Amino acid sequence: MFSVNDFLSFQIHGGSGGVAEAMESFLTFIESLLDKNPEQIFATLMPGFTAMANIHPLLVHFPIALLSTFFLLDVFGSLFGRDAWRQAASYLLYLGTIAALLTVMAGLQAAGMVAHDELVHQIMERHETFGFSIASIAVFLSLWRLVSREFPRAGGNFLFLLLAALLNLLIVLGADLGGLMVYKHGVAVAAVPAPVETAGHDHGHSYGHSHTHQH
Repeated sequence: MFSVNDFLSFQIHGGSGGVAEAMESFLTFIESLLDKNPEQIFATLMPGFTAMANIHPLLVHFPIALLSTFFLLDVFGSLFGRDAWRQAASYLLYLGTIAALLTVMAGLQAAGMVAHDELVHQIMERHETFGFSIASIAVFLSLWRLVSREFPRAGGNFLFLLLAALLNLLIVLGADLGGLMVYKHGVAVAAVPAPVETAGHDHGHSYGHSHTHQH
């Protein structure tokens, strides 16, 4: 059965047919979708999403991206006196706050769905504390920005940016604990079989080039 992973794999490793073969592969993939029902189409297009036990790993990227970009844009807007930049940062802050709240809710649901030992539970508790802190600070900053008729200046702006910096520091620390649970303790990760060593076989991953096979 042809899947989106086949096409992506071809694009990564390259092939002898170049653009023409890549287009043929893509059209074959599109044609294969016509015989599927909506549920099968979604599973084919989003195999990673379909494999997830919960959506927390998917949502967590949005507050990270939105709130970090908000902070950088607001800092530069303050330094260069560009209120338009700071206004754009405000919208990113509001979207990031909503994303943070949804991520925390999904995280709480995920915590009750995955098996974990006492050590992971302690890490998870700290991860949740960071999540609640991030959401709380983001809500506070959003309300501050919403009720203010103009951007804070001088000392008020310093305090605002200081809280925004703290917010992003907590994001980094929280993300680090999330990575620790996944990559070291394998939380919510299906077991991967150990690779089978084949004598005389070298599989090189070089982008834009074909496989390297030595026999």
